[in-house]
Amino acid sequence: SKPTQPNFAHLKPQMDNSLDVEFVQEDVEGIAKSAIEATLTGTTFNRKKVDDWTNTVVAAVITDLQNLGKPFKYVVTCIIMQKNGAAMNTAVTMRWDNTTDGFCRVPWENDHLHVILSVFGCAISPTTSP
Repeated sequence: SKPTQPNFAHLKPQMDNSLDVEFVQEDVEGIAKSAIEATLTGTTFNRKKVDDWTNTVVAAVITDLQNLGKPFKYVVTCIIMQKNGAAMNTAVTMRWDNTTDGFCRVPWENDHLHVILSVFGCAISPTTSP
């Protein structure tokens, strides 16, 4: 008789395969705008504070995205530039599964700053054992 293999299925995280595996751009945009506004509303450009501002915004966005509890890997970028009449252009391209992965670009500005925050969400596929 062949020995039975132990069943460790109860130790694997359970993933809900319903609508939770969807990158909802409106939700991500709201999270990004809230983080930007909480950090930068009413500020004037100060090059000594830009690193702190970008780190604060990115950390807040990542935390709030993780709190959504969705099976995604996220990449968040933030550009903060002094508003001085200079042009700022960005471009992005990606190759992924358009049915699950997503991208959100959130521009923001006040009288002194231009901000472009980008969020990339890549769905994590649950692993299955043979």
